[in-house]
Amino acid sequence: MPTIHLSATTTVTPAQFVASLTDFGPGRSKLFANSSDEYLTVHDLGPDRADVTEGSGGVWERLRYDWSDPHRVVMTTVDSNVWGGASGHTYTFTRRPDGTTLIDAVVVREGRNLKGRVIGLLLGTVAKGQLRKGLRGTVAAVEARNDR
Repeated sequence: MPTIHLSATTTVTPAQFVASLTDFGPGRSKLFANSSDEYLTVHDLGPDRADVTEGSGGVWERLRYDWSDPHRVVMTTVDSNVWGGASGHTYTFTRRPDGTTLIDAVVVREGRNLKGRVIGLLLGTVAKGQLRKGLRGTVAAVEARNDR
């Protein structure tokens, strides 16, 4: 079961990043490349939680979002066509003295079938760079959104 650790530094505050991460409106794919609008379904939305299905390219997952801690967002996979078990994402935000924010992202991928196990193996090895690139793209898009 691959557990992938990623990090990035951003000029936005934790609150600004959380607001973008939990904006389930149209255009979400501009911030998160793996969240195509055609897959997006919000099943339930509260002040600090959500139940959302999202995905792209034939891979989808239903995630339970929890952002009750202003410095952490936990996304737990509750259903998916490829992910199961302990799959999910955790974003932790640390404000630095220079005004930047450190983002620590942990992605856990437990394949529930052959397709999931193969994708998980790739993500944990040769495709890890794609995840890093995706996080950098998300950070740039969130910064641009907040600079407007």
